[in-house]
This record gives sequence, structure tokens and C-alpha cells, in this order.
Amino acid sequence: MGIAPRSSLVVGTRGSRLAVRQAEWVQARLQEVAPGVTVTLQRIKTSGDMIVDVPLAAIGGKGLFVKEIEEALLRGEIDLAVHSMKDVPTVLPDGLDILCVPAREDPRDVLISRDAHSLDQLPPGSRVGTSSLRRQAQLLHHRPDLTVQMLRGNLDTRLRKLRSGEYDAIVLAAAGLRRMGWVNEVTEYLPPEVCLPAIGQGALGLEGRRDDGFLRDLLAPLEHSPTRTAVAAERALLERLEGGCQVPIAAHATIKGDTLILDGLIASVDGQRFIRDMVQGPVPDARALGVQLAEKLLAGGGAPILNDIYGKA
Repeated sequence: MGIAPRSSLVVGTRGSRLAVRQAEWVQARLQEVAPGVTVTLQRIKTSGDMIVDVPLAAIGGKGLFVKEIEEALLRGEIDLAVHSMKDVPTVLPDGLDILCVPAREDPRDVLISRDAHSLDQLPPGSRVGTSSLRRQAQLLHHRPDLTVQMLRGNLDTRLRKLRSGEYDAIVLAAAGLRRMGWVNEVTEYLPPEVCLPAIGQGALGLEGRRDDGFLRDLLAPLEHSPTRTAVAAERALLERLEGGCQVPIAAHATIKGDTLILDGLIASVDGQRFIRDMVQGPVPDARALGVQLAEKLLAGGGAPILNDIYGKA
């Protein structure tokens, strides 16, 4: 049974400009469908925001950008959390659910270089900044002569570090730049053949309390079933591989008619070991296809790569 209608809602978000922009978009849509409901934003600092001087992979754990926001949901301090789906662990806390998945933004990665070089035009030894082991592995697989360096910080911080000369190029998600209106910064959109996106990249997840029928109904017009299905396939692969967002695992699902096509990879951090495969099948089998591809990647040589990363014997 859903929670009774109410006159106000609090939306929780990280405090970065991009996160707030995403939350404001949700806030505006809610006010369109429920003009009588007051919707306010609450900024919440997460572990991932507080630790900015070490690589995310070194921090360990999952949910670095969502944990504190989920705790606020469970305490009833906020009603809805707006997440980037790539930050959301595959297992949610008891009592919470992804109430809505809106239509996906461009899932690709992009290269931004100071001298307008494409990835293939970058001179050998060029310093490329990224915080993602997934991107690092694929960049080094494609261009082992590059120097990939850690790049942390919000979107605007990363762009500022590039302009100041700390890096020759950086790799970011197209979705964030599009949402900020900064696509003029893009030097090159990296095709999935070169840089397969992170699981859930470009998609938002609107998380709330599972029993909040009132909010679920309000969000229904924003729900985009193809995006939810594609992301479910990608997340099923990630869950089977027991991967966090900072492990060199990538997957991207596309839907063509009644068929879901899932492309995935497991790579070593240096990009030298690289296992990539794909599966396809009926759209309703999205999660099963994710598990199926995970098994293929493990059997094809991915298992020892992950064992090395996780420190397993």
C-alpha cells in the first residue's frame, strides 16, 4: 500500500554542479506533474566527495557516492535520491528501490584535448587524465604509448586541470557534459569499439522507499522502459562479476526491436589482458543475458584477471 499523498517532497543529491543540475531536472519534472507539491533539494556530502586526493579504486568499498544519501532516505530525511546509475551498487539496502529510470543520455566517453588532438593523434607519452580503471585499461589497450594519470574532482575541476596544463587530454562521460551544456568542449566522441562505457553510464536512477506508492506514481511519466531494461542487463553482468564501479569491467546494452544486444569486457589495469565478448537475445531475458555474458567473459580468460585485481589466490 502506498504512502498517502503529501504536499511537499525533499530530493537528495550530491553537491557537485552536475549532480545538482540532474536533481533540478527531476525537480522541474515533478513540479510539472504535481504543481501542488512543493519540491525542494537537499545537498548531501558523500564519502566519494570527501576523499578527493586518492584514486577511487584505492578507497575500496561500493556505493561511495550514494551511501550517505541512501541513509538519509532510510531515516526519512529525504523522499527521493537522484543518482547516476553507474554509481549505484547492484544490491540496494532493504526497503529502498529504484522507483524510476528516465531515458538515457549519450552513454559514450569523450576525449577532450588541449591541442584538439583525437585519441589516435595524441603524441606518444601524452598525459591523459581519468579516475576510472575501466577507461585506463581501454586507453592503454588502444594506445599503450600513452601516460594515463589519476584525475579526480568534479567535472568543472577536471576541465580546469586540463586547461592549466596538468594533462594533455582527459576522458569524461558525454552525458555529464551534455547535461551541463558543455558539449563544445568535446574533441572526440570515443566509439564503444575503443572505449566501452561503464555499466549504467548516461542513465539516472531515482531511488526512494519501496513502499512510497505516491512518489512512484508521480515518477511514472518519467520512466523509460528500454533504458531500465538495458541497464538491468548491464548491472546483472556486474553483479555476477562481483564488480564495483572502479574495476576494469565495462558493458553496454542496446535494444533493436525485440532483441537486446549486450557487449562487455574484463581487462587488466594495464590493458594488456583484454577479454571482450557479446550476447544477444529476447528483451525480456535482459538479466539472464547479463549473467550469460559474465559467464562467457569469466570462461574466456576474465576469471584470472579479476582474481589478480581482487587479490584472490
